[in-house]
Amino acid sequence: MTKAERWRRYWDRKSATYDAEMDVWDRRLFGDSRAWVCGQASGDVLEVAVGTGLNLPNYPAGVRLTGLDLSAGMLDLARARAEKLGRAFTLKQGSAHELPFADASFDTVVCTFGLCAIPDHAAAVGEMARVLRPAGRLILVDHVASSVWPVRGMQWLVELASVPLAGEHFRRRPLKDVEALGLVVERRERFKAGLVERLVARHG
Repeated sequence: MTKAERWRRYWDRKSATYDAEMDVWDRRLFGDSRAWVCGQASGDVLEVAVGTGLNLPNYPAGVRLTGLDLSAGMLDLARARAEKLGRAFTLKQGSAHELPFADASFDTVVCTFGLCAIPDHAAAVGEMARVLRPAGRLILVDHVASSVWPVRGMQWLVELASVPLAGEHFRRRPLKDVEALGLVVERRERFKAGLVERLVARHG
């Protein structure tokens, strides 16, 4: 079994409990981050790692959303959520490492709490920048390495189990990947002991 197939099967299994687990994190840690991200999306929008579609209710009317995820199980739940909302979203299976879209295809690219679990996060951010139009916005939010060193130590300990078992990283900083690509960060917020970071960036 390839690594990609292993993670695909893991997230297929995880889809059954994902919403309940994320509800806890949203209430205790992430706050209004989903609304913060989606409320700034406009035009042709790509959401990478759309998962079960937890963000779908937060998108403004009029956006043309394409959601992509590795897991068919996750996408089945996202489609059911979209149908319940009565909104027409395009949901596709694919890898964040190689987005199946042409250069400069989207006005907005969004990823919420996904880069922590994408194996090659830097490659994923590079792909997001590639498909973003010159005047478009890249909008990210994730849990990151804490700005408080004792908390970072705890994150390191957690990763000893979470990375091999679930591919879940707690000490990444997507901001560094964004800056390495030369994107200009227009807005950035960090809170909860620096555990959550959200940002808006554009091509320079």
